[in-house]
Amino acid sequence: MSYIEEYYNYLLKYPKRAPLKVLTVYKKLVEDIKKPQKVSFFNKLTKENETHTYIFDEELGLRVIQFIEKYCKQSKGRWAGKPLILELWEKAFVEALFGFVDKDTKLRKYRKGILFVARKNGKSELAAAIATYLLTKDGEGGAEIYSVAAKKDQAKIVWEEAKKMINKSLALKKRIRTLVNGLFYDKTDSFFKPVSSDSNSLDGLNAHGVIADEVHAWKDKNLMDVMYDSMGARVQPLLLETSTMGIIRESVFDNEYNYSGKVIFGKVPDETLLAIIYELDKLEEWQDEECWYKSNPGLGTIKSISTLRSKVERANNNPTELTNLLCKDFNIRQVDTRSWLTFDELNNESEYEEFKDCYCLGGCDLSSTTDLTCATLMGYQNGELKVKQMYFLPSKNFDLKITEDKIPYDIWRKKGWLRVSKGSKVNYSDVTNWFVEQVEQFNLRPLWVGYDSWNAQYWCDEMKEYGFDMLEVRQGAKTMSQPMKQLKADLIDKKINYNNNPILKWCLSNMSIKQDENENIRPVKEKSRQRIDGAVSLIDAYCVFVEKQQEYLNFIGGE
Repeated sequence: MSYIEEYYNYLLKYPKRAPLKVLTVYKKLVEDIKKPQKVSFFNKLTKENETHTYIFDEELGLRVIQFIEKYCKQSKGRWAGKPLILELWEKAFVEALFGFVDKDTKLRKYRKGILFVARKNGKSELAAAIATYLLTKDGEGGAEIYSVAAKKDQAKIVWEEAKKMINKSLALKKRIRTLVNGLFYDKTDSFFKPVSSDSNSLDGLNAHGVIADEVHAWKDKNLMDVMYDSMGARVQPLLLETSTMGIIRESVFDNEYNYSGKVIFGKVPDETLLAIIYELDKLEEWQDEECWYKSNPGLGTIKSISTLRSKVERANNNPTELTNLLCKDFNIRQVDTRSWLTFDELNNESEYEEFKDCYCLGGCDLSSTTDLTCATLMGYQNGELKVKQMYFLPSKNFDLKITEDKIPYDIWRKKGWLRVSKGSKVNYSDVTNWFVEQVEQFNLRPLWVGYDSWNAQYWCDEMKEYGFDMLEVRQGAKTMSQPMKQLKADLIDKKINYNNNPILKWCLSNMSIKQDENENIRPVKEKSRQRIDGAVSLIDAYCVFVEKQQEYLNFIGGE
């Protein structure tokens, strides 16, 4: 029996230890072992459609495991100098990553592996061992292996671990030169080096293996693109992403995490990605010790269960420690502790097929030059409160803004979440046109549109000319407090379907509050480059909803 099948049986035997995503992946892997599938996809390099039959070659997977356990030595604590003996979950992952190959060419199926797991479960050691195998035993001449992270110190973590493994192994030390700037395997003219986004040596790479470490801290998506593109000339390259969860939202990590989820559940076809995500399936599971294994597969062996118990006890007594515990020990995405909403409170991955043919309410937050402009429509349809938004940025310095903010505005634009106005500032007529478009194309009829009067007189007059009933929303705690509290309750109860809009999610995660002596609240942002405009636009719409709620409900028939 393969390690993949053995681990799948273990997950079935202990369902409270089995994260849904991991269980789903291993179920498919077992099915692929028993019945190899023909896979068709478009090859970006050859520009042609290809069909491959991938089989499971257990020997190829075992070869990597045996190499790690025979030659790679541990470097820390009481295990220092002892062989790195992999646990079942690690063996299953390695076996899957290296064991599925093309039936004819024997080239690997998976070009990209993702391992997201809570801290102190040995991911850096495993990644270092895999990198060492790619350096020495993968049959690639002139292999270039890179450990990559946002900063040089972070990039060196996996590389340093590999260096220590090699120095403690007589067999590896004899064959690999360990220098300050890299690890060199002269037999095949191969090397392993650390690089980072602040490095000057990212051009001209020809990577065979890339270890992308702690992706949760990456703000620059270009780094991932550069490393992935650097593997284009290799016949069976491997990019391995490892990370715990983090508090930076809608950046590189969220993109990788969300895409992986779509692949795992069959919403997006990608047979080149193996994504293993250890996480709690429900927030409340952090109080159930048996469920801790969902995010900590190495609990009790690699990771101390008594230490985790102590952390949980402290978090129960001191809520300020909870965010870090949930994020790093239970692998639940979080936001900055100063944020008004937790990530669990603001996150809603529900989507709707359409939002049209109904009466609704509007809100808008206009910008000058640096912030986003956001227009919002919200309304009840089939008993559900739906939200639709459009964001606007000026075209001048658009590319520079992507670089400075480290936010994927270009991707959001391609996916239709954001539009670009010509010039150095947003043309408010573009916002008007969006509202008109929603009326004419989708028959969404806003009864009132809320707006901040600052710098909005021209736009307000223009909207009125098109027949929109405009309602001023004063931007202060007295006006916004009650709508914000109602908005928060509705977000927590998942009553708002905002179509999984990534920009609104980002804006909500950036928003903090300021409270007056009467406990009235208003929105603020902690950092200058953070954007909260989408959240403010939604709050403006909620202010209209609170003020006109009974009239609106009467108008739509009491939904």
